[in-house]
Amino acid sequence: MGHDARPPARAPAPDSAIAVVFAGGERPSAIELSDLPEPSLVIAADSGVEHAHALGYRVDLVVGDFDSADPLAVEAAVAEGAAVDVHPAAKDATDLELALLAAQERGAGNVVVVGGHGGRLDHFLANALLLTSPEFAALHLRARMGGAELVVVRDRAELAGGRGDLCSLLPVGGPAYGVRTLGLRYPLDHETLHPGSTRGVSNEFLGARATVTLDTGVLLAVVPHPRKVS
Repeated sequence: MGHDARPPARAPAPDSAIAVVFAGGERPSAIELSDLPEPSLVIAADSGVEHAHALGYRVDLVVGDFDSADPLAVEAAVAEGAAVDVHPAAKDATDLELALLAAQERGAGNVVVVGGHGGRLDHFLANALLLTSPEFAALHLRARMGGAELVVVRDRAELAGGRGDLCSLLPVGGPAYGVRTLGLRYPLDHETLHPGSTRGVSNEFLGARATVTLDTGVLLAVVPHPRKVS
């Protein structure tokens, strides 16, 4: 594809910058695309470059082993100024993980992942759990994936939905201690949520916003089919 002659990448984004990462898999739904923030940096993970182009986004970096991306879509991204980071197929990380690492290396502090589901359950679970990796503890990470919004909570996070919308709080990597909620029907007040327990599943929004805080641990907040996400 002639990537050796690619143009240079743009300057790294500032710490407060927002990166949008387009993952592969199924084409993002309307829910996953609503209220996307204005990005300072757009990264495509392999075939995610096709989703980005279809949605009118100019890509800054395409990363992956390129086993599924349309070569013409990659060439079009390069023609618009994108850098390309090619990895071997026999690698130790998924294309999405490589894209998140690239966003972090370029100084993004806030990252929104779009896509990353469809086809294989193992890929979907791996992509969802990847968001909670200690490697990305310094990032504020959200994802629009599988018709839901996923939010990683390490200390405090605001969730958006609508009255009656569901919200599940899933501890990852160990217990989540001191969990407190505001704006959910079944409040938690300095509670401990243990991995494998379903206690945090299917809570409900009382209004348009809810807040989740915790003392230690990691929660993956999942808002299925939210009426409004931000």
